[in-house]
Amino acid sequence: MADQTLDNDRLWMSGNEALALGAFEAGVKVASGYPGTPSTEVMENLCTYDGVYTEWAPNEKVGLEVAIGAAFTGARALATMKHVGMNVAADPLFTVSYTGIKGGLVIIVADDPSMHSSQNEQDSRNYAMAAKMPMLEPADPAEARHFVKLAFAISEEFDTPVLVRSCTRVAHVKGVVGPRVEPYIAENEPDIIRDPAKLVMLPANARQRRLFLAERQQRLESFAESFEENRLAGGEKATIGVIAAGTSYLYAREALPDASFLKLAMVNPLPFAQIADFAARVDKLYVVEDLDPFIEIQLKARGIECVGKDRVPAIGELNPGLVREAVTGEKAELLPAITDLPPRPPNMCAGCPHRGLFHNLARLKVFVSGDIGCYTLGFLPPLFAMDSCVCMGASIGVAHGMSKALGEKGEGKIVGVLGDSTFVHSGITGLINMVYNKSYATVIILDNRITAMTGHQENPASGATIKGEPANAIDFEQLCRACGVEHVRTVNPHDIKGSYEVLKEEIERPEPSVVITRFPCVLIPEERKRKKTPYQVSLDKCTGCSACLKIGCPAISWTALSPQQALALGKKKKQKGHAVIDQVMCIGCDQCVALCKFEAIGSREEK
Repeated sequence: MADQTLDNDRLWMSGNEALALGAFEAGVKVASGYPGTPSTEVMENLCTYDGVYTEWAPNEKVGLEVAIGAAFTGARALATMKHVGMNVAADPLFTVSYTGIKGGLVIIVADDPSMHSSQNEQDSRNYAMAAKMPMLEPADPAEARHFVKLAFAISEEFDTPVLVRSCTRVAHVKGVVGPRVEPYIAENEPDIIRDPAKLVMLPANARQRRLFLAERQQRLESFAESFEENRLAGGEKATIGVIAAGTSYLYAREALPDASFLKLAMVNPLPFAQIADFAARVDKLYVVEDLDPFIEIQLKARGIECVGKDRVPAIGELNPGLVREAVTGEKAELLPAITDLPPRPPNMCAGCPHRGLFHNLARLKVFVSGDIGCYTLGFLPPLFAMDSCVCMGASIGVAHGMSKALGEKGEGKIVGVLGDSTFVHSGITGLINMVYNKSYATVIILDNRITAMTGHQENPASGATIKGEPANAIDFEQLCRACGVEHVRTVNPHDIKGSYEVLKEEIERPEPSVVITRFPCVLIPEERKRKKTPYQVSLDKCTGCSACLKIGCPAISWTALSPQQALALGKKKKQKGHAVIDQVMCIGCDQCVALCKFEAIGSREEK
């Protein structure tokens, strides 16, 4: 385990590590998820505990369905995802609220305010209300661990799935949690439990379960009023009252030390009677919450006066300074700017196989419908080779839609690009649709043998499970042909010239085609152990044309040519500089060699 023991009674853990520990101690038997920052490490830590079956699912919908199946046997089950993954899992989410469970079912969803690693901001509390499910929101690692265990108990008491809402700051911050305890042991072993009236959602059964939902909601509302984790804090006679949950509560406590607080642990359903009583004891009530006015709207609908998003920002993460300014009007003191650190814009790694592909796509001047992954960085200079990016798997559907809208005018001008894990996640059905409805767009699958963007997790195409055990690996060539694609080509993206010719030929086809660019990510263990032969630049041959800079490799930099160098080399005055290759970063991928027309780049051994 990654946790660090401080003493016999305390552990030092991240929020994700604590969520995993809480699930283990709650006696979870089956856990399934899809990696997505900031939720990824929950599953990565949970898989290290004995007695828990864990897996990476192809996508969040499948992951939740696996957890539902386990819960139907009476076992405690867990599903994990980030906020955009909740959109993918929404179909089974809403129906399992109707069926209820046999064993506890907890769904951990991690929101990402300020979009540190996401394509949008999204408040998952809205799913809890829409699906009529209870939701708990921890503020720190200790609560994260505790709330997961509470969630399983609530799930089984009320015959309901329970959502636990994390966020970037809870997931990745470190904090002190209590000592480890023995895991919960269920009274009954998992078994086949036939109960079709409860579990088969035909309309007749669903109508009855809808009545159960209404009755369950009333019981949950009563439970919320007496839920001990919803608690008062701060000054009892304060004139300012604040309602908050999760990290927003911590920000508000720091910003307003003299205020009175009602800290909510259960954010759906809300304890309206307790809130009304709290509001009556303060002169002015503020609701401090990140993203949507989820609590504020409900309070105002109940006639409880409060101040919320007209003062508290609804965009991005909150912090103590923003909260203090919103409530008191006092400008926050800003920390002095750090000026001695160089800028670190995002970039694909030195030797990344995706770089050669995007260089070629830029040369072909096609519209690139992109997707979610490391390769989204192909949008950035100097490649400028991605034109749209919507959500996981959307690249294929977008490319197909454009082809139908443009007709013959778009032939040879549209490609959809997505990674191996993304293709398995939600690209396969898009490809089937493209073939079935006779598109001419070309799909490019960037197969780097791993789910790289979220930290190198295994997937159904990588040949290993979450625990590193050997597993069947999908054969993309056969799969694409089974979907009806007649023209499937596989290339090495480091072979820039050869890849260019294949791409050009397939893109010009008036029918669907697939190009698979296959080369392992340079950061997976097997590649990191591979012997590198770095390149270097010959000043005698370098003309300063800067062609090697067009791929944007971080191992290649540019330096001025000194007068002494120019004199010694006999260079013309117009050459101002030359390329330099960092011998530590370079992995000898050959991409820059292919771009240099003057043979100025070669391996150290050749020199």
